[in-house]
Formats: sequence, C-alpha cells, structure tokens
Amino acid sequence: MKTLLPSTKIWSVLVLVLIGNMAFAQNKISGKVTDAKNEALVGTSIVIKGTTKGTTANANGEFSIDNVANGAYKLSISFLGYSSREIEVNVPQTGSLTIQMQENQADLDEVVVTGVFDKRTKMESSVAISTLNAKQMSVLAPTSAADLLRNIPGVYVNNARGEIANTVYSRGIAANSIDNASGYYYVSMQEDGLPLMNVNYGTDNYLRADITTERLEAVRGGTASILGANAPGGIFNYVSKTGGKTTQGEVRAKYGLEGNGKNPFYRVDANIGGPLSKDGSLTYNIGGFYRTSNGARYPGYASNNGGQIKANILKNYSSGSLKLFVKVLDDHNAQSEFIPSQGWDNPKVMSGLSITDSYNLPAFSMQIPINNTGSATFNSKDKYYNRDKTFGLNWVQDLGNGWTIKNDGKYSVKNMTGNVPAVVTPYATDGIIFYALPHLLQTGHLGTYIFNDKVTGQNLGTITMVPNIINGNFAGFNFIPGANNNFPGANIQKNSLFFLPLFYQDIAINEFMNQFAVSKKLDKMSFNFGAFYANSKVDRVGGQEDSGVGVGTMQDQPHLVDIQLKGLDGKTYQITDPNGFMDLGRGGITTSNAKKSQLALFFGHNWAITPALNLDWGLRYEHTNYAGSNVPVTRNPNEFNPTWGGTDGNPLTVYDNGGGSVGTPLPFNKTIKTVSFSAGLNYKINEGAAVYVRYANGNKAPEIGQFFSATSQFLINSLNTEAQNIQQIEGALKLKKSKYSLNVTPFYSLLSNVPNLQFGFQDANGQTYNPTTQYGKFRTFGVELEGTYIVNPNFSVRAQATIQNSKAVEYKTWIASGVSASKDVLLDFSGNETDNNAQLMFGITPMYQKGKFNALFNYYYMGARQANVPNAFKMPAFGQLDLSIGYDLSKKLRLQANINNLTNVYGVLGWSGPGGFPAALNRQGFTKEFVAANQNAVYSTQGSMPRAYFLTLSYKF
Repeated sequence: MKTLLPSTKIWSVLVLVLIGNMAFAQNKISGKVTDAKNEALVGTSIVIKGTTKGTTANANGEFSIDNVANGAYKLSISFLGYSSREIEVNVPQTGSLTIQMQENQADLDEVVVTGVFDKRTKMESSVAISTLNAKQMSVLAPTSAADLLRNIPGVYVNNARGEIANTVYSRGIAANSIDNASGYYYVSMQEDGLPLMNVNYGTDNYLRADITTERLEAVRGGTASILGANAPGGIFNYVSKTGGKTTQGEVRAKYGLEGNGKNPFYRVDANIGGPLSKDGSLTYNIGGFYRTSNGARYPGYASNNGGQIKANILKNYSSGSLKLFVKVLDDHNAQSEFIPSQGWDNPKVMSGLSITDSYNLPAFSMQIPINNTGSATFNSKDKYYNRDKTFGLNWVQDLGNGWTIKNDGKYSVKNMTGNVPAVVTPYATDGIIFYALPHLLQTGHLGTYIFNDKVTGQNLGTITMVPNIINGNFAGFNFIPGANNNFPGANIQKNSLFFLPLFYQDIAINEFMNQFAVSKKLDKMSFNFGAFYANSKVDRVGGQEDSGVGVGTMQDQPHLVDIQLKGLDGKTYQITDPNGFMDLGRGGITTSNAKKSQLALFFGHNWAITPALNLDWGLRYEHTNYAGSNVPVTRNPNEFNPTWGGTDGNPLTVYDNGGGSVGTPLPFNKTIKTVSFSAGLNYKINEGAAVYVRYANGNKAPEIGQFFSATSQFLINSLNTEAQNIQQIEGALKLKKSKYSLNVTPFYSLLSNVPNLQFGFQDANGQTYNPTTQYGKFRTFGVELEGTYIVNPNFSVRAQATIQNSKAVEYKTWIASGVSASKDVLLDFSGNETDNNAQLMFGITPMYQKGKFNALFNYYYMGARQANVPNAFKMPAFGQLDLSIGYDLSKKLRLQANINNLTNVYGVLGWSGPGGFPAALNRQGFTKEFVAANQNAVYSTQGSMPRAYFLTLSYKF
C-alpha cells in the first residue's frame, strides 16, 4: 500500500485539474464589427456587461475576448457616432459573431479637445462647442474654410469676397466687421490646437479646409478667454487626419461651374495614411489639394489657382505620443469687389451690371517704383499670392501618478503679395478729387482731358478743367463735361469711371509659437498649468497707399482708360502710362517692420464636486509687446514743377512724376498686459441631460495693423493701446437621447472700449483727412439652439439657430461737413441697434440615406441687419438653399452632386456708401435723414456667392 499511495495522489490531482479545466474552460468570445456597408469599424469597444473585461476591434473590425468561462453573457458594443448595442452570447460560441452598427447623428462627435483642458464629452463640458466631422463636411461644397462655420449656431460668416477675406464672429462681438478688415479680430482660427497665426493679418489667406481635415470644433465665448491666444470671442479648430493601423486613402476629383453655371472649376484632393511599423505604433498621413477656377465672378483669368500639401508622422508609445507635421501652401486668390446697387430696402444691382460681375484689374504685368530704393513687379494675375511653410511638433507624455505634460510648437514662414485694386467704386471725372488725388491740380495741368477706352479705342468723353474766377479772384476750379460724353454706367454715376488703384503689398511673417502644459489628476480634481509663447516678425511694404491710380469703364471686366490732356498752353500731355495708370509711385510707399512678442501664463482647475456636479475655472495672464518702426516717405519736391520731366526726363509724360524718398523711421514700442478669467459649473442630471452656467471676463489687445497705421509721430503718440474688454455670461440645457440631441444656450456679452475708425473725409479744397477716433460699448444677449432628430434609420434632421438682440450702449460718430474738420458734427447714437447683427439666423439640414443613396438640403437664413450704428437702413433678410445628392457606385467609388445657392439669391452681406470714392468709405457717416432725402442714391453692395454646380467622384482604397 505504501508503494501505491503516491500514484493515488497523482491521479487525484490530475482528476481535480481536469474538473477545474472543465469548469473554467479557456473559451473566448470573438467576432467582427462593421457599419451598414459591411466596412470594418476599427477601434469599436466591446465589453462584457457588468465586468471590466473587454477589448477593441482591430484593423479588420475583428475582436476576441479570451479566457471567458462557460455561461451566458451580455456584450456592450459602442463606437463614436454609432448607436450603442447590447447583444446576448453564450460561451462556448457556436460560431463567430457578426455585429453591424448603425450611425446615430445624435451621438456624433461626442468627445472634444478644443476649449477644454482635457478630452471630455460634450455632456461633461461647461462650454458651448459644436463639431463637424469629415463625413458631414464631405457632403458640402463650401466656398471657403470659414464657410463651414455657417453650420455653427451663434456664428456669423460673410463669404461674399470668395475663398479669402471672409468675416467670422460670434455672439454680436462684431465691431468694425462690415468691411472685412476685422474679419477674425476677436476669434482664434486654429489648426490642430495652435493658432493659424499670432498676428491677425490676412488670417484666412493661409487657411484651407481640404480632404486632410478630420473634424472642425467650434467654441463660442466661454473658455476662449483663457485657452485662446488674445481671442475671447471664440476658437475654431480645424483638426487634421492622422494615419491608422491599416493603409487607407481617398482621391476626390471635382468639376464645377461657378458664377451661375458660367465659369469652370477644377479640383483634385488626395489623402493617404497608414502604418510605418509592423505594430502600427508609427503611422503617417499625407494629403492636400490642387485647384484652378475662374471663380464666381470671372476677372478674365483664373480667379483661384494653387493648392497645399499637409503631412504628419505620429508615434504612439506606452506612455505618450509624438507627432511631427508639415504644411506647404502656395495659392493665388482674387477677391470679389462691391457691386453698384440701388434701393435701400430691397437693393437691386444696377442695370447693365450683374451679380456675377468682376471689377478686378485686367491681365497685365508692369514694374512699379518702390520709393527711391528700386522697383517691384505688379502682376494682376497673381492677385493675392499666398504662401505658407509650417512645420511643428506635438508631444504628450504620461509621467505616471496622474502627471501629464503636453507641448505643441511650430515655426512658420508666411508671405502674401498683393497685386489687386481696392475700394473699387464710381470715381467722378467731373469732381475735384479725380484730379487732386494724382496731384494734377498741384502741377497746374489745366485744359481738356480726353478719355479713351484702351481696349476698343473708343472715345468716352472729355472734361475741361479751368480756374473759377469770381470778381477777379480765384475760387477753385470748374469741371466742364463734353457735349458728347458717353461714359459707360451713366445710370450709376454720370461722367464717371471705376476707381482702380494699384494696391501693392508685400508682407513677410516669420512666426514661432509654443504652448506647454502640465496637468495633475487626483481622484476628484485636476490641475493644469501652462504657458503660451509666440514671437512674430512682420515686414511689410505697402498696405496703406496705392502705387498708382488707374480708372476703368464701369462694366464687367472693366477696360482701363487712356487719358490725355490738351493743355491751355497748347501742349499735349500723356496723363496715363502705356498700361493706363497715373502718378506711378505716388508719394512713395510706407514700409513697416515689427516684432510681436506674446507670453501667456494660464491655470485651470477642474473639480468633480460630486459624480454629477463639476466645477472648472481658470485664469490667463497675457503680456504682449509690439516693437518696430514705420518708415514714411518724403515726396519728390520736383513733382509739382510742371517743367520737370520725371523719371524719363519728358515733361509731357506726367504719369512718372511721382515717387518719394525714404524718410526717417518712426519707432514704436508698446506693451499691453491683461488678465482674463472664466468659470463654469456643469451638472449632469442623468446620462441624457445636463446643464451648465459660465462667466468669462476676457480681453482683446490691439493687433499689429493698428501700429502700422501710425505713419506720423503724432499718430504714434496718440496710439490707444488699452485692450478691449469682453464680459460674457452663458448657460445651457443639453439633452441627448437615442433619437435626438438638443442644446439650448442663452448668452450675454458686453464689449467695451471699441474704436470707431472713420476714413475719407474731405474739406472744401478736396483734401482728405480722418476725424478723431471715438470709442464705443456694445451689448448683446440671445439664445443659441442646436439639435438633431433621427426620424427613422433613413431620415434625420439637423438644425441650428441664433436669436439675439444687440445694442450700442455707447456710440458716437462724426458726420462730415464737406467744409472743414472744425465744421464736422459729432452725433450720439447710443441706444441704437448695432450694425451687422441679425436678430435671427438659422440653418436646417434634412438628410435622407438608404442603401447606396443619400441626399440632403442645407437651408441657411440670415435675418435683416442694421447697416450701421446710426441705423440709416437695414440690409434685408435672405435665405440660401444648397443641395447635395450622392450615390455609392461601389464600396470604394462614390459620385456626388452639389448645387450651391439653388435659387441664385443675392443676399446682401456688406455695403459701401453712395457718392463714389472716397465718400463710399465712410459707412458710419450716413443717417436715416440722409437715406430719406436720397431714396434713389446709388451705393454698392457685397453679396452671397452666385449659384454654382459641382460634381465629385471619390475613390477610397
């Protein structure tokens, strides 16, 4: 027996092991997750309900949960943008699971990264944030990157100029926005979490949304005061795609007809991304676009031509990630000009003109003098020539014990060369300004001016300028039109031509910016400390002055005009050069250079007071220094001598008598310091409902353009460098169910210390001047609505709306006397509605999808807006309807058709005043009384893009 005992024990142990293995068999739950098209949903979360045991789907959508004991289980399956599912499964399985997920518009883009210190869902955030994902953007055909923001509540977008020079603002924080000059003044346009640029100087010249854009996150107000760089109005973050664990790509070829079906459009987008390592921890993504188009308003050459390339390499490792990115933009873009119109209540484009007209310069190239230092090439076909070379690095590192550091940095070289006209308005040949501006009065060039069309050779008419002598005393000049004058556009303004100045600019911006943050997470709290630093070096040639004065016939694609003078002395003078321009070089070109150094320190604290109640608050300190100089010019004293021959030595060629010498630099050095604060409280009622309330007190320091405009020591000494202040209060009710989501966000904003800059006043002698700057305060309150409703699996509706009331609490403006500055009148319009703020804006997008087919309408409504703070008249309300239809030819091939502005409505988005140049620049100087007394006055309007058709073929691989 003793010899048998060990064997008995061994057999007993083996029996117990076998029994244990039977009870706890190492079975597994496995399957595959797909979407409605049976395509793999990579990263889907699969969890055994009631446990922490789970996994995620791999690159093929496959998953496996190992070591599962026999029994009955319930799986919880979830993926962002799709309805969550629960399914029952028995172990051991009889076969592999196939799980198909259905899209849920109400849950799309729940997790956000913009306007928060850490990633969190919208339900957990005490900030007004809206999102658009790549799929939502792909079915649209936006005119510009900013055009996408029309789908965001609270946001106003003016896209009337085309792909660039758009205007974007939110919640009535819109001072001085009517002329596109301050289009992005209060908001931060970002790419991948960093500002596109840190000087607000042609911001969207360098922003393009293309196939590489993964999503758009839009924050209005709130945390922008502490997380935005000098941008308390909002943050709009365009997030780029990164590569996944499998190689995937897409190519889109788009053909269009813009300008109501007249002007061709060609564009190709391509993107590819995937792994660079076997384990998928190292990935890449590269893509971009090239486009050439004649534009909505065809100038006679390509309106937009060029493109960009963006690329990144991402390394994910166990405790963090590192991303290297690069962007190269090379693009040429024209801007649409204002169109002469009539009718204050219901503006109509003047007879003979059209909403598809272009008033840009014709195609030509010429050398223009730049002071006494050399020359530059002015090529009208270059339009705005925009270049951007950017590279940077994003780094996230988990240090353990709740500590994380994050660093985002980039360096960019941006260039913009402007070869365009500006303020294209009627220009009276029988008025003193026509001759005073190119300095013909000062040189005493009297006699009969002869105007000929340079294209057709047709004589347009004559104007005789002679002294006005009263009782033997000189009393100005008389301008006598010829008896047979035939200037085009006489119904717009008699004896007039378009003002077509040569506005040459050459701007170089070198920028480095870096944001570093460290966070510490505790059980119920997190703390964030960070610093933002940016150094911008800006060199500018031009921008204030034109380099020559041209005039063109008032028609689509204006013809330049040749001007000769039959002098009272019997001589014939050539007033315009062979290209058709007067006073080349003018009085010289101001050059400017500056460095903007900005350092911000910020702190954020997040406290989960209870599982449902969360408090977050933060502070931001900004120290901004502007140091540089403006180099004015001294006019050539010989140019006023009628016997001087100019650069060619010939007194009879007047056009080359201008120019100037570089003067003494006027240095400036200003520092602005601000402190901003914001706090929010979010209460999660349940999984489908939450509320929040937030207060923000932010500041907006001046931009560098304000310093560049100070072209005299007096103006430099008079610079107001006090920051504008923006106080905001907002709250929200957020609801989310399986079939719908709804956000209701009341808000209040108060904008203070806003300068009212007025230009182009003239006295009785025809001299122009700018009146003393006044400062205002503006208040807006309203409510934003945003929601989605899924009627059934095939039909859903997305909608957003803004209802608001905006008032000028304090506002004064000058009314020109036309005699002298001392006779001008300062009027107080405090209590009036603010300009360019509609009381109602909304958009609604019904979408239908079944199988391979989908269709949507996108209707956008813009309510009536006051044209200026004096409330002289209102720009009328309008609605625009866009259509998108798509069909999947196969799993990889898709065909899509878009029609923008289906009804071809001309919605007025901006205006310039009556009276032609320069009176048209003074938008705030027109009152109700003036409008009432001049019902038939001709002014100019800026309208929405004409109808356009697009056909896109997409191939995914």
